[in-house]
Amino acid sequence: MGFLLIEGRKFLLFGVANRKSVAFHIAQVLKEEGAELIFSVFGEEQKRTIEKFFPDSAAYICDVSKESEIEKTASEIAQKHGKVYGILHSIAFANYSEGVKPFHETVKSDFLQAMDISCFSFISIAKYFKSVMENDGALLTISISSTKMAAENYGYMAPIKAALDSSVCFLAKSLSADTKIRVNAVGASLLKTSSSAGIPGYIEPYLFAEKLTLRKEALKTEEVANAAAFLLSPRASGITAQTIVVDAGMSTNFFDRAVVSAALKFQQPGK
Repeated sequence: MGFLLIEGRKFLLFGVANRKSVAFHIAQVLKEEGAELIFSVFGEEQKRTIEKFFPDSAAYICDVSKESEIEKTASEIAQKHGKVYGILHSIAFANYSEGVKPFHETVKSDFLQAMDISCFSFISIAKYFKSVMENDGALLTISISSTKMAAENYGYMAPIKAALDSSVCFLAKSLSADTKIRVNAVGASLLKTSSSAGIPGYIEPYLFAEKLTLRKEALKTEEVANAAAFLLSPRASGITAQTIVVDAGMSTNFFDRAVVSAALKFQQPGK
């Protein structure tokens, strides 16, 4: 058995959209370690992706904005697969119906829809899948590293991810009343994924973030996946109620000499 001790254990993954998805990379790591994978996806297109790349795994269609579908999926998985050890929640949705606006002009319906799908769905999954999980299992969600940073292009999603981070703490406490289920998050910095491609003006902050990492190389989705797989595994048994930041040191390096110098030169007239 490998280091992660997950060979033969069952994991349910929410959120695979395509091959660039964080959840897809996490699934690959878990599969390499011998885990049995079950997927919950949004629609037929995503289900076909699973059938192509993970042909030995079952995939269930579930619209997480509808609690009735989460409850139904939990019942189906319990009946067909029994207990699962770990559950991954890698779901985020933002509908900028009127384009990106200053935060104080956020459209209420867009904000609430994003909160429902991106945050409350994690709480609902914990509710309906608690009885489907092994008593010492793991719940994991994918957050961001910059919830306290006003990244303008990310709009209202940072406050929603902050709510997700807070939910991690509250779920860990709540579930501890009668289980040993751990609840954690991975706070990833900027990644090149399909979902990030839909964020207006994303490429410039992504390239800027690369300059701020200590190694001057962008964070790779595979690196986030490795951290996630660890947190989902029994090897992380002492970690719960935490958001583990994976950012290649970006958050420590905002005053990097080269970046500061370039910014000041850019502001000088005639430069």
